[in-house]
Parts: sequence; structure tokens; C-alpha cells
Amino acid sequence: MKNAASTGHAAARGAEGAPLSRWTLFAFALPAVPISAMGLPLVVHLPPFYAGTLGLGLPVVGAIFMLARFWDVFTDPVLGILSDKYETRWGRRRHWIVASVPIMLVSVFMIFMPPGTVSASYLIFWLFILYVGWTLLTISHMSWGAELTPIYHERSRVQGAREVLLILGMVFVLMLPVMIEQLEPENLASARVASMGWFVLILLPLTVALAVWKVPERPTKPPVHVPMRQAVGALVSSRPLQIVLAADLISGVSGGLVASMFLFLAEDALQLGKYSSLMLLGYFLSGVAFIPMILWVSRKLGKHRTAAYSALFNAASVPLILLVPAGNAGAALAVWILCGVNMAAGPFLFRSIMADVADHDTVITHQQRTGLFYSMLTSTNKIGAAVAIFMGYTLLDAIGFRAGGENTQAALDGLRMVYVWPACVISIAVAGIMWFFPIDEKAQQANRAILEERGLEAAAAAIAMRTGQPSDAQSSGVAAD
Repeated sequence: MKNAASTGHAAARGAEGAPLSRWTLFAFALPAVPISAMGLPLVVHLPPFYAGTLGLGLPVVGAIFMLARFWDVFTDPVLGILSDKYETRWGRRRHWIVASVPIMLVSVFMIFMPPGTVSASYLIFWLFILYVGWTLLTISHMSWGAELTPIYHERSRVQGAREVLLILGMVFVLMLPVMIEQLEPENLASARVASMGWFVLILLPLTVALAVWKVPERPTKPPVHVPMRQAVGALVSSRPLQIVLAADLISGVSGGLVASMFLFLAEDALQLGKYSSLMLLGYFLSGVAFIPMILWVSRKLGKHRTAAYSALFNAASVPLILLVPAGNAGAALAVWILCGVNMAAGPFLFRSIMADVADHDTVITHQQRTGLFYSMLTSTNKIGAAVAIFMGYTLLDAIGFRAGGENTQAALDGLRMVYVWPACVISIAVAGIMWFFPIDEKAQQANRAILEERGLEAAAAAIAMRTGQPSDAQSSGVAAD
């Protein structure tokens, strides 16, 4: 019996150590396409659309998007805890992803295809509903990815695959405005936004269905109830968690600033006209092309050091936008392609690192709180983006910039400054924060060894209970972890 148990344990270890197939990675990552196809317009196209085309104004729209994001401060931890706590025969994550789909479909339709005139209350209500569905979807999907493999670099591969599909989703959805512009519709802004909405409505149920059908969940320990006070305590007690969340928070501010002001910069300050969407296409295609290189670098330097160097690269490349002459689409495209080289590095590295943080927490607390930790990660990025939209739009209003109106040269120059320098300073801060992150590959391997040993002891105890024989730990008088 003991030899059989040892053989079973060895097989389990071998299965856990095997790399995931490309088909598994592809099927798992597919829902990232509609996720990003909705997320990009939320920060790039929808704020200007509601502020300018629908006439709600910059200060009002900035405040609404900030309030909607802060709503996630409450919903993210709650949904993260629920995701950790309740299992079904499908596993721990997939049923939550399926449950998010109808919420998303209704709210996307209402936000992306609004009636002719809307009020602030209309936007607030449907944004709140949309963020509930999106939070449930993204937390469950990221947590599922973290639990697909326990291997340090394989986790980067999983999150890298997800990031590739996220960026491809952005690329696909950005091609829609380019095609819509060629059709010259009567209301270009409304047609752009509606096309993005339909893209999400069609693809979301299809990609989710394929993922939950084809990709099984890896067995995990039965969930343990985590009281809210203890959940909040995780943030206070875990230094690795604090470092990742701090870096992600201010990265969200930086990313939110440049995303929410991009159309104003491209169309008003740089006067790129119909080439504006092409800039984003070049940016995201560059991001996709360089993900393999970022993965290679992270294997050489480690994930946290690669994230730090990526932030420094961003700080050096963004100021080049100040050198782009107005109307010069070629120069603008070259700068955005350069900026896109590492655009994916921070997001997928932070998600991969968070899986290591969750393992570190499990070693200390004996609890599996991956969903809770990823809910915190999504919260910080959303809060950063919300603060960015409010801060950026407030600054633009203060310097006299008018969305959809005539602007002075001073206002356009001020727009360039607001776009560039905060992002540059924040990127330097991110590099400083991530440089001293304590969990490297060696530390992660030590944590996995502890968790694997606990799993072996639990399996041995289960076999002993079934056979009526004491396990090795019991027979030696050693208490299991």
C-alpha cells in the first residue's frame, strides 16, 4: 500500500510539473478577447463619447467614471471571496464566469448603444451593473489562470497567453472604428461605440462556452470561509501583496491618464484625424509582437526585475510624444510603436507575480485565497484608472481644454504635458517599488515544495483512513502541517 501511495504521489508531481499544451492555453485565454474589447472603450472611447457627443461634460463624466470604479472597492473583495468559497461540480471558477455573461450582455448593450439623450443617472446606473459583471468575469478568469499550474515560469506563460489574447482583442476592436470611418456614417462617434458593443455581445458567450467546455480546473483544496475582517487583514499583514498592489495602483493611474486622453491628444493636439485609431493599432500590435521577448527576459532576470526595467523603459519612451509635430502621422506611429514594445509587460507580469503571492500566503495561513488576492489586484488597477480619468479631465478643464470645441495653442500644449509627465514620473516610481519585491524564483520553489509536502501528507492521511493503517506522519508522532 505504501508503494502504491508513493507511485500515486510521484504521478501527481509529474502531472503538476508538465507544461500546459498550446491548445489548453489558447482555449483558456479566449475570453480575454471580449474582455479587452470592452475594457479598452471604457477608458479610451466611452468617456469622450459621453462627455462630448452626448453632452454630459468633462467634469461630470470624469466624476461618474471615478465613482463607478470606486464601487468596485466594495464589489471586488466580496466577489473574490465568493469565488474562493463556493465550488460546484465544474470546479471553483468556471461557474462564476458563466454567471457573469448575462449581466455583461445586458449592461454592454445599454452602455454602448444608449438612447439618443442620456442623463448622468443613466450612465451611473448601467456602469455600476457593468462593473459587477466585469469584476465577476475578470477575477474568476485570472484566478483560474493562476491555479492552472503551480510552476513559477509556467505561470508567466499562462498570463502571457492571456495577455496576447487581451491585446488581440484590443486590436480587433480598434479595427472596427477604422472600418466605420471609411463608411462615413452620419454619427461617427455613435457608430464607433456601437460597433465595439456588438463585437463584445457576439464574442463573449462563444469564447466563454469554449473555455469552460475544453479547459478543466486543476484540483484544489476545499475552500475555507474567510471572514471579511481576515480578508482585509491579508492586505495589512502581507508585504509582497502590498508591493504588488501599490505598483499596480499607480500603474493604473498612469495607464488611465494616457488612455482616457488619447483621443483628445491624437485628434486635437496632434491633428491626426482619421489616422488616430491607427496609432492605437500600432501600439497594441507592437505589444503582441514583443511578449515573447518579455517572457524570455523574465526567465533571465526574474519577473519582478523585468517589471521594474519595463517601467523604466516606459518612463524613457513616453516623453518622445512631445517631439511629434502636429499632423505628422508617420512620426506619431513610430513613437507609439516604440511605446508599445513593453505595454504588455506590467499587466501580465503583475498577474503572474500575484499567483506567487497567493502561494506565499497559503504557506503562512494554510488557506487558499487566490480569488481574494486577484480581486484586490483588479481593484487597485480600477481605482488607479478611475482616479486618472477624474484627475485628467479635471486638469484638462482647468487648463481651458474643451472636448469637441475650439482650443487655444496653450490648451493643446498643456494637454501634451498632462499626457506625458505624470505617466513618466509614475513609471519611475513603479520601477523603484518592484525592484525590492521579495519573492523570486528560488523563494517560489521553496513555497511550492512546502505546499506539495502538505498535499502528500494529506493524501497519505486519507489513504490511512481508508485502509485503517497509520500514515508515516502519524506513526512517527509528527503532526501534519
